[in-house]
Amino acid sequence: MRVLVVGAGAVGGYFGGRLAQAGRDVTFLVRARRAEELKERGLRIVSPYGDLTLDPAVVTTEQIAGPYDLILLGVKSYSLEGAMDSLAPAVGSGTMILPALNGMRHIDRLSMRFGKCVLGGVCLVAAEVGKDGTIRQLADFQKLIYGELDGPPTPRIEAVDATLRGAGFETAISDHILRDLWQKWVQLASLGAVNCLLRGSIGQIVAIPGGADLCLAILGECAEIAKASGFAQSEAFLKQHGAALTANGVATTSSMFRDLRKGLPVEADTIVGDLLRRGQELGLKTPLLEAAFVNLSIYQRERLIAAS
Repeated sequence: MRVLVVGAGAVGGYFGGRLAQAGRDVTFLVRARRAEELKERGLRIVSPYGDLTLDPAVVTTEQIAGPYDLILLGVKSYSLEGAMDSLAPAVGSGTMILPALNGMRHIDRLSMRFGKCVLGGVCLVAAEVGKDGTIRQLADFQKLIYGELDGPPTPRIEAVDATLRGAGFETAISDHILRDLWQKWVQLASLGAVNCLLRGSIGQIVAIPGGADLCLAILGECAEIAKASGFAQSEAFLKQHGAALTANGVATTSSMFRDLRKGLPVEADTIVGDLLRRGQELGLKTPLLEAAFVNLSIYQRERLIAAS
């Protein structure tokens, strides 16, 4: 199976790198500057599971000669529109697109443009790209979950699984991928809102009187929206994630908060804003989530003003 990985950042670079290391037929679709960087320095991964440097196959949009079998889409949500334009020449009638983005808005946008080519995907990895382009894995979890958006596994999902399985990270086929996507969304939105609104790691926040209660209140608002949307979260998940959000002495932060501290763009609209919007449309009051989104929106606006 010919695999095109869109983006060679924290997500695409990590999973695409592991696939290439395992001998899969992988090409990275990147911008011209990233292509030159990869040709000069290689794709470098620093990980608890072993460091890696490889000379990857890369293309830019203009160099795509025809369709690929599987497209692994690993970009930030604010880059989705440009990424769809870039990958379009690689899509044929039998192409599958496996997005590894956060939230749910990308599913709607991709499905509108590429129809049944789109699969559901959940990516579990904590990684970031350093100034030198090195991808650093920050924790020891690494997993891709995938499934059909509208039903049980199909032969094409099994073909995807055969390609991804055994490449140095965990994989799983899901027959309820929308539920999985919502669970990750609640997890990310609550952690991101907590970190960004209260401006600290989980350990720093719960060390302050009232901090743990605020963390659980934000989780409750996110879970309420999911339930009203038809995706009630399990008691086991809420208990587990609630414990993680109130753990003493931990340095847990979301990727959104890490980007914010670096002065980078953040996925405020898709992780927090879209969840808030859905809750408002359902008539729910979620003041803490709204405060987090206003906070992030101010950051985004000030960042754009400073750049102009």
